[in-house]
Amino acid sequence: MGLFKLAGVLAKTAAVAAASVLLSSSASAFERNILTGGPTGTYIQIGGDLSGLAAACGIELNVRESAGSLENFLGVRKRRHTQLGIVQSDVLEYLKTYSSEDPEIARAIFGVRIAFPLYNEEVHILAKKDINSLSDLNGRRVGVGVEDSGTFLTSSLVLDLAGVTPSERLTVNADTSLQMLLDGSIDAFFYVAGAPTKIFQTDQIDPEKLHLLPVTDPTLAAVYTPSKIEAGTYPFQQDTIDVVAVKAVLMTYEYTPTRNAYHRQSCKAVSDVAHLIAKEFQTLKQSGHPKWNDVDLNDIPPGWNISECVNLGLGEGYELSCGPVATTEQPSIESEANAAYRNRICAVIGC
Repeated sequence: MGLFKLAGVLAKTAAVAAASVLLSSSASAFERNILTGGPTGTYIQIGGDLSGLAAACGIELNVRESAGSLENFLGVRKRRHTQLGIVQSDVLEYLKTYSSEDPEIARAIFGVRIAFPLYNEEVHILAKKDINSLSDLNGRRVGVGVEDSGTFLTSSLVLDLAGVTPSERLTVNADTSLQMLLDGSIDAFFYVAGAPTKIFQTDQIDPEKLHLLPVTDPTLAAVYTPSKIEAGTYPFQQDTIDVVAVKAVLMTYEYTPTRNAYHRQSCKAVSDVAHLIAKEFQTLKQSGHPKWNDVDLNDIPPGWNISECVNLGLGEGYELSCGPVATTEQPSIESEANAAYRNRICAVIGC
């Protein structure tokens, strides 16, 4: 699938997300929701960590499963009661690139903001043992993720940039792909997730028959972040594997508290979560998913701004029942929103 066809998929997904707004009642009880991913992925564990922090302060933050990054991005933009979603950075770059050419995509990204930068997600390719490189996927049957997932976009870009042409690209989710690979009906599948991810932590994967494919193509290394999956990360994996990675980002919408009660409540929900992430960042690193240890809260993706509701939650004097975040003023060196965010993060966790 080429890049321009991907733009069509994004436009279709945006239209579906827009239609979902019409199905939600404005009179329904207010909810706080974070869109994550499938049950065996890293996103849902990160969402669970945040939900646990919120619960300790008497705040209900619902963790919602999804197909992944594309659904999450458009859900934040279009779905009612969906204040937060985790998204891959290459999805952000792709949306920015095509927003000038496709009005539907431009409308889809309007008002979406960064809440927090998160961690790098490794591109996992689990393949049959006789497949030793990306080029060996030529003429093979490959699982590339469902169409509204970040895995789908990343796998499509990786294959196109590397000049690889599988005989078939199957748009199925990771759990189905794994079962198809185990029964021999496909030859490999992509899954983009922060290592370690639960789907590969199973004794079903026979190291004599299957392995993680190295991704060392120089073209890809120039586009993505070179990374490694360390030896022993998964039960079947004895050696360190060179791969590429994308950044995961927590996204939100730019709510306007003065607009109406829903915007006011949603902005407060975002501010509360921002406050808790900053205040309990060390707790997340110590007891949350291991990927919290790789989070750089200052690594804001270029071209995107921090939400004002996030900055409110990081502000001096902002309080929850579980305590305030103390801040100090520092000089601004960039856009007002991003500089305010960096200053407050530095005040809380150090820089």
